[in-house]
Amino acid sequence: MNATRSTKIKNRTIPNDTFYTPTLVAKTHINSIHTITGDKWLDPFYGKGVYYDHFPVPENQRSFTEISLDKDFFEYTKPVDIICSNPPYSIIDRVITKSIDLNPRIISYLLLEGKLTPRRIKLFNDNGYGLTGMYICKVFNWYGMSVAYTFTRGCENHANITYDRIVHK
Repeated sequence: MNATRSTKIKNRTIPNDTFYTPTLVAKTHINSIHTITGDKWLDPFYGKGVYYDHFPVPENQRSFTEISLDKDFFEYTKPVDIICSNPPYSIIDRVITKSIDLNPRIISYLLLEGKLTPRRIKLFNDNGYGLTGMYICKVFNWYGMSVAYTFTRGCENHANITYDRIVHK
């Protein structure tokens, strides 16, 4: 990414959180999550469906929300075991709070490195979630490195860290 694009992203006044996740990144992120037979998965930020379409469960065990399809994540109330997606960074605190309120076993989000601050880790920890996984990757034309953070209810902060050296497109 050139310096001009980087400067524009950092200095924008209106957030544009529409960055679609490459399929291989979504698949690797999903495959890093420990599933249990019968788990119900939720993709709260469907976008083009790259997460939802690759969840390792049948249709009746997966759900999605997408504001552009009039399915608002912040109104979602059904039971869920795993939340996995690439959320809009501009509302990440609200996303984390809602995710915790749904009380899934696992919450896993792809975020820009640096978006998982000590305050946010403490929020997860204070609500019974420990950081159990990190998948680090680089996506072409995205600002900086991306990290899929996985928090598991009832676990300590002992993250299994994986990465790849591919520049995903």
